[in-house]
Amino acid sequence: MRFWVLFWLFVSSVSLFAGFFCTRWQLAATIPLSSTQAADQRGASKFAVLQSLCAPVSAYKVVKTYPHDPEAFTQGLFFDNGFLYESTGLYGRSSIRKVELETGEIICIQSMPDHLFGEGLVKWKDTFVQLTWRSQTGLVYAAESLERLRTFSYPGEGWGLTENGEFLIVSDGSAIIRFWDPNNFQEVRRIEVTDHGNPVKHINELEYIKGKIYANVWHTDLIARISPETGEVLGWLDLAGLRKGFHAGSNVGVLNGIAYDPLQDRIFVTGKFWPSLFEIKIIDPGIDP
Repeated sequence: MRFWVLFWLFVSSVSLFAGFFCTRWQLAATIPLSSTQAADQRGASKFAVLQSLCAPVSAYKVVKTYPHDPEAFTQGLFFDNGFLYESTGLYGRSSIRKVELETGEIICIQSMPDHLFGEGLVKWKDTFVQLTWRSQTGLVYAAESLERLRTFSYPGEGWGLTENGEFLIVSDGSAIIRFWDPNNFQEVRRIEVTDHGNPVKHINELEYIKGKIYANVWHTDLIARISPETGEVLGWLDLAGLRKGFHAGSNVGVLNGIAYDPLQDRIFVTGKFWPSLFEIKIIDPGIDP
């Protein structure tokens, strides 16, 4: 009996310590909403609080910094054949654009109707697919010209979008990630994103990198690395340090936008109204990349 009492006390103390550790990460990961973030028009509270962050946090380094349009409310980001493709949001200002990486120059831009709020973006075959926030409307563009080809409907909100070569992978601001058939945009399956059993809400922009889903978490400077099979968060990146180069009082919003160059193994990140786009390298030896 005495053994079991001591064992129970040991387990309880370990659980308490783990809970304290996760809570400390929770508080460190949240950021107050600025006037720019309020322009997101989603009615969030003053602090976006995550449940818990228990998975390991990886280190990173900045490889290179590129110019980025500070007027771009970045909602989706994709790299293809040397260029960045970006979806921007806000009613009356949403667009899809082709951008030169080195200079930030907009090569081609297609504005969206004023009633649509642009969201996630991904290339599928010879087209780009773009989501909208609450309109339940997706748009399909010709990849070469960005000419709008057609629209389609889907249920619920649209936030982030990526693909794994078989399915489109979609977030809606909850802890759920859906897998769509790219031929008809119908849901095939879904996963719930969790960190040690705790749902991680506000999953936003997505990128598929070497078999894992990388996801921005709305109103934080965090990126989650997620198992596409189980939804478990395998690790985190805390990119709050990227803000150190911005001028105090600048109108930058939240981190949002992940793109991957598979040919040169490069990861790019930016944010809403950020004047810079960063190429980063994860330097945790247990992660590839």
